[in-house]
Amino acid sequence: MTSSSDSAGPVPPRVTEPPEDRLTGGLSAVANLGWQILLTMGLATIALGVIALVWPGETLRVVGVLFGVYLLATGVFELAAAFGTHVPRHLRVLHFVTGAVSVLLGLICFRGPLESIFLLALWIGFSWLMRGTLETVAAASDQAMPARGWHVAFGIIGTMAGIVMIIMPFTSLATLTLVVGVMAIVLGLTEVVRAVMTRVEIGHLAAGTPTERRHMFHARPHPQH
Repeated sequence: MTSSSDSAGPVPPRVTEPPEDRLTGGLSAVANLGWQILLTMGLATIALGVIALVWPGETLRVVGVLFGVYLLATGVFELAAAFGTHVPRHLRVLHFVTGAVSVLLGLICFRGPLESIFLLALWIGFSWLMRGTLETVAAASDQAMPARGWHVAFGIIGTMAGIVMIIMPFTSLATLTLVVGVMAIVLGLTEVVRAVMTRVEIGHLAAGTPTERRHMFHARPHPQH
């Protein structure tokens, strides 16, 4: 009596893909995805830069609305943190005041584009002013700080930029929009060039892989020799 396995004949050997082939295929897929993402980000950055240069007024209005949404979201989270059970009692007042002010400023941003742009300019100006002042004071008081002169210079520049932003908010924001648009186009072009170069390198590596494998195979001596 013969079993079903004996009558079926010899079982063909299972062909498995070598681990190195699976690894190479996975790395190739990741590399292809990487340059495609890089190219998409570069084109999107160029588009944003062109929009900022062609329509600076509309860009500022959109940024002002987004700034209002940011203030509202920040205020809601701060108010929620003020009533949290894990927050110490002495910090609840600070969270509540910060949240209430953020919500109030966010609502003011939605009253009109001028209010939102003005608040955004003041926000940026005071941020630059505080950061520049702190960096200048820290670099001036610490003589052992590396690149101390550069820190002092950048701190002074940041302080002056903050003062200009506070004194002339609308003009400064318009100029800043143009600068950001030019920088976005330059950065986008850089990303596109990097994506194209990465794609070319991937093509060169893929074309050289079969040749290297044939060379390694023929380099081994045959057992009969």
